[in-house]
Amino acid sequence: MVKVIAHRGASAAAPENTVEAFTLARRLGADWVELDARRTGDGVIVVHHDAHLPDGRAIVDLPRADLPSSLCELTDALDACAGMGVNIEIKNVPADPDYDPAESVAQAVVAEVARRDARAEVLVSSFSRATIDRVVELDDAIPTAYLYFAAPDRAVELAEQIRGAGHEALHPWDHLVDRTLVDAGHAAGLDVNVWTVDDPDRMQVLLDLGVDGICTNVPDVARRIVDAHAG
Repeated sequence: MVKVIAHRGASAAAPENTVEAFTLARRLGADWVELDARRTGDGVIVVHHDAHLPDGRAIVDLPRADLPSSLCELTDALDACAGMGVNIEIKNVPADPDYDPAESVAQAVVAEVARRDARAEVLVSSFSRATIDRVVELDDAIPTAYLYFAAPDRAVELAEQIRGAGHEALHPWDHLVDRTLVDAGHAAGLDVNVWTVDDPDRMQVLLDLGVDGICTNVPDVARRIVDAHAG
């Protein structure tokens, strides 16, 4: 069955990356939740997409105690997602103020997954190859996925490289996804989970292409489309 992955939770109906959005995602039929992991100034892993708060302050410059109470910690998010899979996207790109070549967030995520014995319930993804490579180095039993939004020159070579590095999935931007990409991923033994898709007609096209997961802001819509396709 194709996975319905709630993008930052049920983010069309609740504030994104919050406990409310995660619990609502379950009620709306999501199989998985996708969320974003960053670090605070005192090393706490919190769930937030952008490196900055809406008021412009960088999360990495602030201790956890100075952050809004609505901004949840990874531990709280994982608790809220009990019963669903969780795609933890680690944010670590050079353009952001919290960029860390030492990969401290990857280390903290691996430690938390191990503490919970939750390897079968998570998938760690990133736009950074170095980040997911570090996860595999630390614990190769944790599934990992490579996120990207620029079209690869050679889809087959990309898929083979990702699989050869020990990763289990490709997470391409929806606009890049066609039969060639899906087939290349599957030929290499990778799942192909697509982001971010809210249009029911496009969901149907992706299902016909054979994708393995659809990341969406409207998990209730995706649930209906996926179930109808399976039936």
